Amino acid sequence: MQKEAVRKETLLNEEQMNGKINLFAKVTILPGEALGHHEHHEETETYYILSGTGVYEEDGAETPANPGDVFFCKDGSGHGITCTSEEPLVFMALIIRS
Repeated sequence: MQKEAVRKETLLNEEQMNGKINLFAKVTILPGEALGHHEHHEETETYYILSGTGVYEEDGAETPANPGDVFFCKDGSGHGITCTSEEPLVFMALIIRS
């Protein structure tokens, strides 16, 4: 059985957050895998890195991602993240509607 390269564990759903928050989840990316570049429209997304290391990409600019780092993708921008460590990259993801 093959493991999922990217796993999202939803902690609170849209209904629980009265439609104001689209996603609040713990995300795990396996070594060498990525959550590909995607855009946000009428919403923002924040990542808070818990463990592992990676490379965060936003609109073509790359930044190292380490535990304790926070990344904010504003409305109208796009981003993605890649796990570069030998352990999974784990982070919290929060999508808020504009």
